[in-house]
Amino acid sequence: MKTSNEIHYLEESYTGMSRVKVMNKAKLNFESYIKLAHDNGIHDAMAIKTSQVFTAPWVRMKCQFGCPGFGETLCCPPYTPTPDEMRKILGAYTYGILLHLHWNKDYKTVNHFNDTIVDLERTIFLDGYYKAWALGSGPCDRCESCNIGGTCRNADKARPSMEGCGIDVFKTAREQGLPINVVKNHDAERDIYGLILVE
Repeated sequence: MKTSNEIHYLEESYTGMSRVKVMNKAKLNFESYIKLAHDNGIHDAMAIKTSQVFTAPWVRMKCQFGCPGFGETLCCPPYTPTPDEMRKILGAYTYGILLHLHWNKDYKTVNHFNDTIVDLERTIFLDGYYKAWALGSGPCDRCESCNIGGTCRNADKARPSMEGCGIDVFKTAREQGLPINVVKNHDAERDIYGLILVE
């Protein structure tokens, strides 16, 4: 039985690809932020509890042994939180807004996705939720070369990815019924995810 704190809002649009699901809405009016995400081209957005965001040590290992971007930017390991540190960070929040976009091989789309997430983070912050913090998708490419060893030149916009902070994006997405599959070649379409933590 649903309680007053479990308000569900489901909207199907965007040729069946778009879904909005707001869960456990006790303190926040997520609907306005989710609508804003949709208005900016995000296909799916849902509010979840941070206990539904999964971390795992193997995620960090996959970054270190498998990704050519390891250590190349301040938004990638080893400069980002470890899985254990990320679990503690998640523990400091109650909710997260999980965002999904289905895309083809077009990095402008990824940049727009990440910019939208940062803009949403700022909007939520200015609404008084001072702990709001976002994680994007993929490695940061805001600078031609990262200022490794110094401070970030674009700290207002640069955010680490979910996977770069040890989050198991596959399990987190699948537990919410969202699509995500192994990308078999560079030309394949794919699903990208971001997360905004809110308290």
